[in-house]
Amino acid sequence: MVKFYHHDRPFELECGGVLPSLSIAYHTYGTLSAARDNVVWVCHALTANSDVADWWPHTVEPGRFLDPGKWFVVCANILGSPYGSTGPMSVNPATGQPYYGDFPRLTIRDMARAHALLATHLGVDRIHAMVGSSVGGFQAIEWVCEQPERFDKLILIATDAKASPWTIAVDETQRMAIKADHTYGEPRPDAARDGLAAARAIGLLTYRGPEGYNLTQQDPPGSMPAPSAHRPCTYQQYQGEKLCRRYDAYSYVTILDAFDTHDVGRGRGGVDAALARVTANTIVVGISTDIIFTPAEMRTLAAKIPGGAYAEIDSAFGHDGFLVEHDALNNIIHPFINTL
Repeated sequence: MVKFYHHDRPFELECGGVLPSLSIAYHTYGTLSAARDNVVWVCHALTANSDVADWWPHTVEPGRFLDPGKWFVVCANILGSPYGSTGPMSVNPATGQPYYGDFPRLTIRDMARAHALLATHLGVDRIHAMVGSSVGGFQAIEWVCEQPERFDKLILIATDAKASPWTIAVDETQRMAIKADHTYGEPRPDAARDGLAAARAIGLLTYRGPEGYNLTQQDPPGSMPAPSAHRPCTYQQYQGEKLCRRYDAYSYVTILDAFDTHDVGRGRGGVDAALARVTANTIVVGISTDIIFTPAEMRTLAAKIPGGAYAEIDSAFGHDGFLVEHDALNNIIHPFINTL
């Protein structure tokens, strides 16, 4: 069941804005030990929520790396999301209406600072392991560089220490699709739904890549579908519509904008100097066909973290392999997270 932490003091944002107060939605699984030494913190990706068992199947189960019988698993919903934490759909106290497009600009660093507030509220001073994949990895890297003494282990999956020009370009293409919808900017939760659907379809191309699509979205042999009725066409349409049922364009743009701010080296002497601060035992997991965060980039990230190890999942499903290859991922992370 979702829980909420309410921070009733102003929260200053890195870009200069201020949130008068803060709400953070979060889930926990398992029981916190008397010594408070069994915490595993999960940082979620772009459009996920705090319910890890919902969006990351076969992880919060007995014998898996998020085994609730052994670990006290925590996941906080990121700022800017429509899933309960403060974001564009929250009420702006200055107007009595949702913020919509007036929500102040966020950074990944703001999200990590919010996680730290929640951890303190929960009485968690030490975290046995932090797991972050994709944008969740951005948050994890940022937090561990800010508070290295808080973490024993760090698991980074398909992520990086800085948003690359390639990933920023992908985000901008999605923003262009959203803002081309003439309803973007209107003060209503369903503004730019068509643009949001198109943006999601664009994003999916990079999440799955050619191998994933060619494996799963072939038309039946010998068929001649009508235009837009090809299996890959209907898949794109369905995925766009599906996101629109659970998300809004303002939250999506807010988080894309925050994604692009990610640079763990900002104010810390550069990326290499920031990563040199990491004291947690770290493993970086790449995915063989990931075109967002390539295996070469993941190996470089691991090499820059003191003592960092690298492992790779062989998958046809691109970046989304971390959501699909449950057994392969567990075979890497379970022994890592369970060793002293």
